[in-house]
Amino acid sequence: MTALRVPARPEQDASPRPLPWRRMAWVTWRQHRIALAGVAALLGGPALYLWLTGLQVHRDWTAAVACHPASSGACGALVGYYIHDWPPAQIISVVLQAAPALIGAFVGAPVLAREMETGTFRYAWTLGFGRWRWTLAKLVSLAVVVAAAAGAFSVLLSWYYQPFLAGNPGFGGDPVPLDATVFDLRGVAFAAWTLAAFAIGALAGMLIRRVVPAIAATLAVYAGLAVAAGVFLREHYMTPLLIRNLNPPGFAWILSQWWTKGGKPVGQSALAQFLQQEAPQLAGDGKGGGIPQSPTVNQYLAQHGYAQWTSYQPGSRFWPFQWIEGGWLLALSVLLIAATVWLVRRRAA
Repeated sequence: MTALRVPARPEQDASPRPLPWRRMAWVTWRQHRIALAGVAALLGGPALYLWLTGLQVHRDWTAAVACHPASSGACGALVGYYIHDWPPAQIISVVLQAAPALIGAFVGAPVLAREMETGTFRYAWTLGFGRWRWTLAKLVSLAVVVAAAAGAFSVLLSWYYQPFLAGNPGFGGDPVPLDATVFDLRGVAFAAWTLAAFAIGALAGMLIRRVVPAIAATLAVYAGLAVAAGVFLREHYMTPLLIRNLNPPGFAWILSQWWTKGGKPVGQSALAQFLQQEAPQLAGDGKGGGIPQSPTVNQYLAQHGYAQWTSYQPGSRFWPFQWIEGGWLLALSVLLIAATVWLVRRRAA
């Protein structure tokens, strides 16, 4: 009997072929399109307001700069129209400080926390894409989108603030470029803070594995980091400048001021007592234990051997500060995302 020979078939690979990355981008969009729509609404509303009012602000600024003579009543009225829109912009800037935290809490924290809380990760991680590639694709694609949206918004905000930061301190009430209410909303800082908030939320979601506690933890950690950077860290990015008995240049960020005599510090109460004895007409009412802040008082004290020292950061350091802050926030974000991926590979089952 002749045996039938069956053609040999090539052995199939035991492991499934990895799915392409573009498939995961589509899945990420389907799962998180509502959250991304929330980001668009969060930034789109203020963006529309800034665009509409910014057109008027730029027109008023152009008219105020071109007006001559500057001391005339008509020019003064134009300047008044120009600075009229600055208080609403202050309110907008304060409100927008919370935008990165909200994005991190409601976009970053649920990315993994919801999967862990509902148990759907057990199904998602058995697919051909693999758990660490699944995590990395979701985190990186979402991080790029939210950072790009924040970067585009910061460009619009910088355009809106341009008249106020155009080197015309005489217009009054202008913001300081390094001030905390303006600095981290412009340049690269706003996108960097948004990226860091998202990375904090993703790591918190993986560690806590519950959506609501992860949101609360993200808000708390981001608030602590933002306060630490604005109050303690930012002023030390570069060595502050020091001047004696002089006013700092326009748009300078004044860090501290103190008085000395003979090289020794002098307190406000001692200065007030000296003025009460030697120049009562300059001492004021003496309330609060301080001295009146005026050029005449400062000049009188300087003539009698007192020196006022001012430590400040010049406004010209805006971009170096931006790149320093953006750099360490980017490094922190990469580290947090890497830690999140590592936790997925090592701790998740």
